[in-house]
Amino acid sequence: MEPLALYIHWPFCLAKCPYCDFNSHVRDRIPQARFRAALRRELAWEAARIGRRPLLSVFFGGGTPSLMEPETVAALLADARDLFDPAPDLEVTLEANPTSVEAARLRDFRAAGVNRLSLGVQSLDPDALRLLGREHSVPQARAALELARATFPRLSFDLIYARPGQTEAAWRDELRSALALAADHLSLYQLTIEPGTRFETLHRRGELVLPDAELAARLYEATAEEAARFELRPYEVSNYAQPGAESRHNLVYWRYQDYAGIGPGAHGRLTLDGQLTAIRRHRAPELWADRVEATGHGSTDEIPLEPEERAREALLMGLRLTEGVDAARFHRRTGRSIAEAVDPDVLAQAEAEGYLDWRDGSLIATSEGRLRLDALLGALLL
Repeated sequence: MEPLALYIHWPFCLAKCPYCDFNSHVRDRIPQARFRAALRRELAWEAARIGRRPLLSVFFGGGTPSLMEPETVAALLADARDLFDPAPDLEVTLEANPTSVEAARLRDFRAAGVNRLSLGVQSLDPDALRLLGREHSVPQARAALELARATFPRLSFDLIYARPGQTEAAWRDELRSALALAADHLSLYQLTIEPGTRFETLHRRGELVLPDAELAARLYEATAEEAARFELRPYEVSNYAQPGAESRHNLVYWRYQDYAGIGPGAHGRLTLDGQLTAIRRHRAPELWADRVEATGHGSTDEIPLEPEERAREALLMGLRLTEGVDAARFHRRTGRSIAEAVDPDVLAQAEAEGYLDWRDGSLIATSEGRLRLDALLGALLL
């Protein structure tokens, strides 16, 4: 059987960022023991029906997983190793923010078994941090990067670009400063206006103005140039890594392989009884925990995916990768050829204009195509 990836969602944050539409919640007090027990129980329930499969990676996401007690991380990793067959080089990633509260726990997370940290820096500009509603300062971010680099074998950090008032020169300076501190893996996110967020309200009032598409494209192109100075190459639309430092966990998503999702609001794609199934957990933390305590799991939907939907999802994910979509693997996973899943006229036009290309049996989006990927996918997919 192909290796499995495991995602564990911790839904709590210190504060809700104004741009965030993730399943995150602020509580005066986090019931650590209750959620530790519920996560362990749901993991055991899921493993019982999956079977003892090879385990490639574990990813603690959120929310803010670094608000978990390290003993919770240690217990869940011990369970995962008992319930599955972990790879000898099992990748264990935990997301963290650079606040002093979270930074103080980093060595404990390393002792618990985390070997890759994903640090939510978001910016090294103090005005941008205030705009983004972040709880840390620039000095805290720098200190956390240095501590994380000294503590973990692998380190990734997030930055947000296309912020109001941002210039290309300032962005290049910011990138160089961050990459000099932690040149291993960079995840890049364009600031977008998401429904239901505070930024949506400000944007609607005209109080928040984002850079135009031309400037956003220049900022994106500048990122690749600056990352290359530190030997980081784009392996996915929004991710850059030194050779060998790519996120193995996220590659499972983009290559459309099986993964289990545990915790409030978590999603999964699992082959159950020979059928690829989309799984979703209840989003509300307390209601999710109630369901787990009553039945062993907090699932709300389990939907077998038809070939057409599998093909669409595989292309949506795979064309984000620099390596593209392997046609043979695509057929095995979806039961469809790539030609059956796309508009042939749009495909031919995209190839002629240099946005898509075939290389070694894979359909790839070129660098020009990745700049226009959302529009390209909207036209291409049936």
